Amino acid sequence: MGTTFKSMGFKEFINKSLTEINFSEATPVQEKVIPLVRKGHDLIVQSQTGSGKTHAYLLPIMDRLEHSDSNQVVITSPSRELAYQIYDDTEEIAKNDNITVSNFVGGTDKKRQENKLDNSQPEIAVGTPGRLLDLIKTNHLKVSDTKVLVIDEADMTLDMGFLDDVNEIASSMGDDLQILVFSATIPEKLQPFLKKYLTQPKFVVIDNPNVVSENVENWLISSRGQNKHEMIYDLLTIGQPFLSLIFANSRTEVDAIYEFLLQKGLKVTRIHGGLTPRERKRTMKRIENMEFQFVVATDLASRGIDITGVSHVINAEIPDDLEFFIHRSGRTGRNKLSGIAITLFDPRDEEKIGQLEHMGIKFNPKEIKHHDEVVDTYERNRRQNRNASKEKLSTSMRGLVKKEKKKRKPGYKKKIQSAIKDEKRKNKKIEARQEQRELRKKRKSDNAY
Repeated sequence: MGTTFKSMGFKEFINKSLTEINFSEATPVQEKVIPLVRKGHDLIVQSQTGSGKTHAYLLPIMDRLEHSDSNQVVITSPSRELAYQIYDDTEEIAKNDNITVSNFVGGTDKKRQENKLDNSQPEIAVGTPGRLLDLIKTNHLKVSDTKVLVIDEADMTLDMGFLDDVNEIASSMGDDLQILVFSATIPEKLQPFLKKYLTQPKFVVIDNPNVVSENVENWLISSRGQNKHEMIYDLLTIGQPFLSLIFANSRTEVDAIYEFLLQKGLKVTRIHGGLTPRERKRTMKRIENMEFQFVVATDLASRGIDITGVSHVINAEIPDDLEFFIHRSGRTGRNKLSGIAITLFDPRDEEKIGQLEHMGIKFNPKEIKHHDEVVDTYERNRRQNRNASKEKLSTSMRGLVKKEKKKRKPGYKKKIQSAIKDEKRKNKKIEARQEQRELRKKRKSDNAY
């Protein structure tokens, strides 16, 4: 058994809140990070999605927070969905001590937020970099007394072009500032920012020997020219998954899959950047209320939202950025529950699959039988080995191999098999003789010097 939260000596309101949400045992990242945050260190924390990073910084920050009329903590998130999630997590802990928390994201009523800030400053401000910076520049959100800046999903912040905004946010704060950077990866382009703002930071790296949680089983299914939408429908109706996330690479494909499943009568919704912030927020609330069993999404959702209870993930397409494959699969198999991640592929995806296998993903090849059953199938490399062995046969022998599949008399089949064996023996003898010739030539050449 690992470290319990009760043994960490948090204030009573935190212990009460953790009990209410059934959190009792700290994850590895929480065990390492919480003591360092308490000591006031700047931190760079590298840990995979789903490892418990949010509570690793929330709990120690809120434990030492003293009530004040000024802002004390700013938490940046690269996506609105993740900002909403962090805000909800913060509220769950803060409610038993009346800590004031506000959420500021783009696409919402800015004037209303400004009026609210003119009346009172939140002790903890969560938001997207662009909106937070707008409010800071107009002096509505006052951060001169801010004690802690948290940059969540720093690599995603960089990828989405928000690092300049975070840079300005950090520069507008005082010198006595604790900065906590959390990220799944630490790209080289992030280094200038880290060196500029962090003072003697502590590095925490949580090794993940399993690229995807060991609770997740990865299925690999070849589309073989079949309609992928039909295949997705089959997978969603076989075994009745509890909650499924279906990922596609573009908004257009998400919409197409959503419309197809909707016409099939499934309780399905969609999430992508083309929806208005209000639509996305309303959709998330309905998902949390279990109004939908199936959610079709772009990669915005693979790291931008946290949906509880996902039993299945389906990759309708393999992402070009393979890091997103990890984040997609990380949506299931959480909280020690089992999960299944299913990847549909066609021949053009072979290189990507090879790269994923090199990264440590172990696929179980499957196929859909009669639209109502998923069964084991052969390993992909067996097919490749079989093709390689055929290439070594002569043209006439390859013709016999093809004929072998047809219904013939038993004697004819044996004749074919015998002919193939004879040719293979002859080829081996020829190869052996050739090797001997090459060896003799080499010896003569060596003796000549």
